[in-house]
Amino acid sequence: MSTATKPNHIGHKISRIRELRGLKQEFVAHELKVSQQTVSKIEQSETVDQELLEQIGKILGVPAEGIKNFSEDAVFNIIGNTVNNHDNGSLFNYFPTFNPIDKLVELFEENKKLYERLLESEREKVELLRNKQ
Repeated sequence: MSTATKPNHIGHKISRIRELRGLKQEFVAHELKVSQQTVSKIEQSETVDQELLEQIGKILGVPAEGIKNFSEDAVFNIIGNTVNNHDNGSLFNYFPTFNPIDKLVELFEENKKLYERLLESEREKVELLRNKQ
């Protein structure tokens, strides 16, 4: 019997996607409003409830179906076929299929929205403190 990871082990897929996205269990736990240990248990589970899977998918930026169908081999195959690497060792010949400036503008807009939400939250806190007086 093989010791390889079962292909339909949803918890391992969640863990791998989380790692590829550069997220920590603590972040996912915070977003789910559970403990880091709970996230660890989820990632060790072979199956995950559909509703929880959809919540995790939103946090990871991947649809629930994407998690279910995740294949690490496919990811690396796509990455390998996307990079234009004509000289067999350098990424200097990489030509993105998207406009990097558009991506930068998207990031600035996202950052702006986050700051606006933070500012609104702080205003709400100030208002609550004023009302307590």
